[in-house]
Amino acid sequence: MEIDYGPLTGLIGTWNGDKGLDVAPEPDGPAESPYYETIEFVAAGDVENFEEQRLAVVRYHQVVRRKSNDEVFHDQVGYWLWDAASQVVMQTITIPRAVSLVAGGSAEGTGPVVLRVRSAVDDPDWTISQSPMMRDHARTLAFEHEITLDGDRLRYAETTTLAIYDQEAFAHTDTNELTRA
Repeated sequence: MEIDYGPLTGLIGTWNGDKGLDVAPEPDGPAESPYYETIEFVAAGDVENFEEQRLAVVRYHQVVRRKSNDEVFHDQVGYWLWDAASQVVMQTITIPRAVSLVAGGSAEGTGPVVLRVRSAVDDPDWTISQSPMMRDHARTLAFEHEITLDGDRLRYAETTTLAIYDQEAFAHTDTNELTRA
């Protein structure tokens, strides 16, 4: 049986981008960091849940480096999942700060394709899990991610809403434009 990756098909491959901008919280105010990155998306087959749900799976690894010093400041792994029966797109994320999440949403279009997912700490379906240290000092409240795929071009914008440095809701944003290698 051939696997239907649906709107995730266009992700598969290695992508590079050097137009990234990270706007992150710092104790004395927001800091802007230009960055470059590589994201590798790999077709990982499909899985069946309770004989009721079949998910197409694309595994990914994202490595982000600051332009100012070439150091890795973000390393992320996870999966993009497609449930063709319910037309739901999902993203799972794990970062080495003891934060993980499951985001869900939709896919629109055929060219370009737009993937939109979101997660929130109080959402019963698409939630966020974090260690006590992160919960108490840099709590992730919500996450939104939008990817636009147009052939060999990928653009994304994501916002992670944090409670950090006595700010109740800081919008930590990342944007970039990548091309398929």
